[in-house]
Amino acid sequence: MFDIRKMQEQALFSAIAGRGNQDTAAEIVYGKREGVSSEEKDWDWVKETMDRLEARFPKDQVKSIRMDCQCGYAMEEKLQLLHELIAATGTLTEFGNHPKAKAAGMYVYEGNLFLQFYFCPCPMLAEVDHLGSDSWCQCTTGYSKTLFEKAFGCPVEVELLKSIKMGDEVCLQKITPKEADWK
Repeated sequence: MFDIRKMQEQALFSAIAGRGNQDTAAEIVYGKREGVSSEEKDWDWVKETMDRLEARFPKDQVKSIRMDCQCGYAMEEKLQLLHELIAATGTLTEFGNHPKAKAAGMYVYEGNLFLQFYFCPCPMLAEVDHLGSDSWCQCTTGYSKTLFEKAFGCPVEVELLKSIKMGDEVCLQKITPKEADWK
């Protein structure tokens, strides 16, 4: 069975341990207990864990840590779509205007590629109406960064512009390929 909570705990632990030490990672991920409490809801864990992470690291490091926590779920399927779109188009504008790109939430505006969702894609936040910060959402930007770098074959910058869980009507990311062959 796919246990998103366990996967997120492990990914976050690894990302933090890679920047500090295992004691810091355990303190942030598990608080004062080891493992999952059967009574603790996923969204309670998210809030408490992000509070501990934000108290321990500066905002830029929190973003970097969370970007490293992306799950890779269904990445190959999405990568296949992006490869198909790249093969069918010659420019970034054509890419963003392709009907399949639009159906997947992508579009180009003023020469920039955007990806939007009309729902929060994170199953950990299914029961959450509002978050106090966008820190948790940064794993989705990490997912997009990995996905688009694989598809475009170059470094990609991803910026979170809007988040449903922060009160916006959509989740919106700006995707900026740094060395793609098209203009």
